Amino acid sequence: MAQIDEIKERINWLKDLFKILVMVLIALIAGVSKLFLNKDFNILFYLGAIVSVFVILWLMILFFKIN
Repeated sequence: MAQIDEIKERINWLKDLFKILVMVLIALIAGVSKLFLNKDFNILFYLGAIVSVFVILWLMILFFKIN
């Protein structure tokens, strides 16, 4: 029974991490889109776009771990 509880706890922790990463991704996309609409293509725009791609990849890996 203890092993099942450990697995459930790990899955719950992964779900919480998934939720946090989704919120971070939403904030990143909002920031990048604001810079895009203002036509302000500076280092923050490119850095935000690159980090967004990495967050999406991390979310995909996390999704497969949860399943």
